[in-house]
Amino acid sequence: MMVHVFGATSPSCANYALRRTAEENRSKSSPEAVSTVLEKFYVDDCLKSVATETQGMELYTDLTELCSGGGFHLTKWTSNSRALLSFIPEHERAKDVRDLKLNHDLLPMERALGVLWCPESDAFKFRINIKERPVTRRGILSVTSSIYDPLGFLSPGTLPAKMILQQLCRESLAWDDEIPEQLSHKWNKWLRELCQLSEVTVPRCVRPLDFGPVATAQLHHFSDGSESGYGTASYLRMTSNDGRVHCTLMMGKSRVAPLKQTTIPRIELTAAMVAAKTDKMLRTELQMNLLESTFWTDSTTVLKYIENENLRFKTFVANRVAVIRELTNPQQWRYVGTAINPADCASRGLAPSKLMKSLSWFHGPAFLKTPERQWPERPDKERIDKDDSEVRHATMVHLTNAAENVHTLNKLIDHYSSWHRVKRAVAWMIKLKDLLLRRCEKRKETYVKQKEQDNESMQTTLTLKDLVQAETEIIKFCQSQQFQEEITMLKKGKCVTKTSHLRKLDPVMQGGVLRVGGRLTAAGMPEHVKHPVIIPKGSHITTLFLQDIHENIGHCGRLYMLSRLRQKYWIPSANSEVRKFLSRCVICRKTRGKPLEQKMADLPEDRLLPDEPPFSNVGVDYFGPFDVKHGRSTVKRYGVLFTCLTTRAVHIEIAHTLDTDSCLNAIRRFVCRRGQVSVMRSDNGTNLVAAERDLREAIQEWNQSKILDCLMQKGIQWVFNPPAGSHFGGIWERQIRP
Repeated sequence: MMVHVFGATSPSCANYALRRTAEENRSKSSPEAVSTVLEKFYVDDCLKSVATETQGMELYTDLTELCSGGGFHLTKWTSNSRALLSFIPEHERAKDVRDLKLNHDLLPMERALGVLWCPESDAFKFRINIKERPVTRRGILSVTSSIYDPLGFLSPGTLPAKMILQQLCRESLAWDDEIPEQLSHKWNKWLRELCQLSEVTVPRCVRPLDFGPVATAQLHHFSDGSESGYGTASYLRMTSNDGRVHCTLMMGKSRVAPLKQTTIPRIELTAAMVAAKTDKMLRTELQMNLLESTFWTDSTTVLKYIENENLRFKTFVANRVAVIRELTNPQQWRYVGTAINPADCASRGLAPSKLMKSLSWFHGPAFLKTPERQWPERPDKERIDKDDSEVRHATMVHLTNAAENVHTLNKLIDHYSSWHRVKRAVAWMIKLKDLLLRRCEKRKETYVKQKEQDNESMQTTLTLKDLVQAETEIIKFCQSQQFQEEITMLKKGKCVTKTSHLRKLDPVMQGGVLRVGGRLTAAGMPEHVKHPVIIPKGSHITTLFLQDIHENIGHCGRLYMLSRLRQKYWIPSANSEVRKFLSRCVICRKTRGKPLEQKMADLPEDRLLPDEPPFSNVGVDYFGPFDVKHGRSTVKRYGVLFTCLTTRAVHIEIAHTLDTDSCLNAIRRFVCRRGQVSVMRSDNGTNLVAAERDLREAIQEWNQSKILDCLMQKGIQWVFNPPAGSHFGGIWERQIRP
């Protein structure tokens, strides 16, 4: 890559250059300074915490020298230590700290990656500046989004506003519509209490100053869900060497429940999954030795889902349980009562005035400060019930004989593989039906006379009228199977629906048969040509009908077959149907199949050896004739093509006629231009030495007739190899036989 990707120039280049500087100066700087550059820089801000002021001064010196080696000048320093600020030159300090009298003035507020930090008290604070916004969906979203709280310390206090916004979305209100009075009252009440969040203070340091060295540290994650929302609360529990315990809030999350109605166990399980993901993130970012994390939930159903080893769940539960089992172990999950679960604040929301007084939210439940043996126990340890709605039960497959519901006429049609035989079978059935109807009308006659009449009737042959009637009945039956809705609409005198794929054909009913409509009603053509009968595609009857046409036209091609078909019938997507039928026709595949080709033998050495000069091996061919003006007459001339078999070089001569003399003259001119003659081999025992001597003498004397006589010796193959610098200018090989 010779250029930078648009939009990624500043962050990617700056980050790479900074890290490259740390890597190249790893041997010259302290490990603390190198790790600070690699892990504590966020784009162009560096945030680092050390235990003592002396370590801070050393880090400042090492970090400045390290970055200056790569051309980076660190400036705008600030700290909560006045001694460290005094050590840093005044012009290198932050703008608000530069002119302060460190002995008397208070340290100003700073922003650390967007979070308000008070160096004087070393705590995070929140500045709530609410601008006047209309009480609409747009205004509520603007106010809610203006509260910047990436660690979720205020998430229970902001959840009520998110719930109001979700309710407006559920009621499908526009962005600038006035909201209902009840929601407006809730919003104004929450807005009046919002300013109290400015008084919330969260200590930056997770460990008290007088706590001493940390013996053990462990993360505890609480999760909870309700109809309104779900949330998590993550706490760091530290134990000192003298047995003191301290808990502090590390991160909180609060989200509204989905708009789609969901069961409480599913929401609880989703909150548990968020807690598992939060644990993975915190363990990566916290650079300290941590014991195995503990997860708390007040849902025994979720605990059963996580502990399950045998049953299979539905997709929603199975996916979330898989994520939880991948990030945690079932032994890490414990039960906590709803009354003492701090995540309950995140799932139901708290008014800002109540959030400030909630000690359990900022410091965790009281039982975390007690020994582990006094922690809550799970009330029941039963396994999950197999009748749970989330358990996927085994699917029972029942086999039924579908043939029982098949129409009798369908069985008859599928039995035959010829259109003519189907028509004959249906025609006999129609004749039998007519006969039975006549017998019912003549019940007054004797049984013997009926039998004689029946025998006479059944011995008659089928007529053309019977076959036409049978064909009509078959088409009516197939149309009733495929186009029942269209036929019903047309019988009522209505048009077919817009969703019907026959709408473009403008179908009409004539004599109980569905036909193509159109604008040719007044044309002087037969009725079946103006309004072809519609035959459904993909049916067995369609295949038999195409087979009959194909055989009658002598297995002709697709276009002729379509032409014959559309003289009387219309099949939707007939082109693809005909293609499909022709691809299965055995006779057509035999007659139109591509003949097999003989695999060619390997090429001879004369065609493949590249170490010989051009025209060492030559092929000769004629092309033409060409009409050429010779005086007042027109004569024919031919081209003689000499091709090098190895390099494919071409030499062309002109032959006046097709006789032998003209051919020899062309060869003679080619020899004069492309090569000198030497003997290669003899096939009949000719004295090669004498033949070669005679040929050399003829060439030296340039006696053309003598050269030709030498070339015409029977059974000798000649190679023309002119010496370097000769006037022949080429090489040619040719075996000449009389």
